[in-house]
Amino acid sequence: MIADTPKTSYFAVIFTSVMTEDDYGYEDMANKLVELAKQQDGFLGVDSARSALGITVSYWRDLDAVKKWKENSDHKLAREKGREIWYKSFKTRIAKVESDYDFHKL
Repeated sequence: MIADTPKTSYFAVIFTSVMTEDDYGYEDMANKLVELAKQQDGFLGVDSARSALGITVSYWRDLDAVKKWKENSDHKLAREKGREIWYKSFKTRIAKVESDYDFHKL
């Protein structure tokens, strides 16, 4: 499912990663984080895909919401585990989305 985001400007946090061979507990943590993010004020949605390269894009109302999510204690724990166990490399980018458009094939 593609995230349903507003037409006005909002922010995207783009997390790109390459996994290690040790992914123990990763899927459970990823699912938990999505559920926690849904409870955060300012969360708009998420899109994610994983193969050799994983890309997760979360959408937020404003930079304050992004900052509060970064400060979430469970999110901090997941980032630490990611550095120690799950990721060979990763990069996080934050971008302002000025517009978007949809295409739906019936």
